[in-house]
Amino acid sequence: MAFLIKTMIGNPLSGVMGGGDKAEEETPKDPAAAAGMTREEYEEYQKQLVEEKMERDSEFLNKKAERATLRVCLRDKYRLPKSEQDENMISMAGDDVDVPEELLKMVDEDATEEEEKDSILGQMQNLQNMDMDQIKEKASATMAEVKSKAEEKCSVM
Repeated sequence: MAFLIKTMIGNPLSGVMGGGDKAEEETPKDPAAAAGMTREEYEEYQKQLVEEKMERDSEFLNKKAERATLRVCLRDKYRLPKSEQDENMISMAGDDVDVPEELLKMVDEDATEEEEKDSILGQMQNLQNMDMDQIKEKASATMAEVKSKAEEKCSVM
């Protein structure tokens, strides 16, 4: 009996909505038609998207390889252990990895500054900047402390 009533009355919302079957038939199944383009335009658009993505990916890989190259340079400079991850990143990018000139200049400037500090002239300048009175006081205090500890431990002194 319920079946008979359902078939006679039907779906009450289908009349209000204009029929559910018609709306499903009107939606295009072709993605090009859904985007409002012809098939050729849609294919060209998809091709451009893929090319742009590949270009962005290659630029990103190149930037990562540049950073890895710079890290390798810094590791060599400071004699730190090498990183396998950086070497893999450089090898994935290929031979066209160039570190930006600004970064290389910064590394070179740091290297020259450190070389100047390590040289004899750099050490001489550091000696001039030191307060000799303070050094003498520290040395005499240290000697007095060592002497007093030695007297405590040694019965002969």
